Amino acid sequence: MLVITRKAEQSIIIDGRIEVVVLGITKDGVRLGIQAPREVQVHRREVFEAIAEANRAASAKVKPDLTDAAALLRKRFPQG
Repeated sequence: MLVITRKAEQSIIIDGRIEVVVLGITKDGVRLGIQAPREVQVHRREVFEAIAEANRAASAKVKPDLTDAAALLRKRFPQG
């Protein structure tokens, strides 16, 4: 982990395309502005974790029945 110090209105650049700017500092926290290309997803950690959990739950529900798929293929392409 890289640890750096920045003041208000200072920024860091990630991978030459993502800029993180310190917009303000208060006793309650730090306000950051993030400028990134549209194809880069930017989420707060709690949102990212909720999305990941929803994806895990959805993929656990979808279990293809390979037995049925094999039977369909045998019907469609009989050996002979």
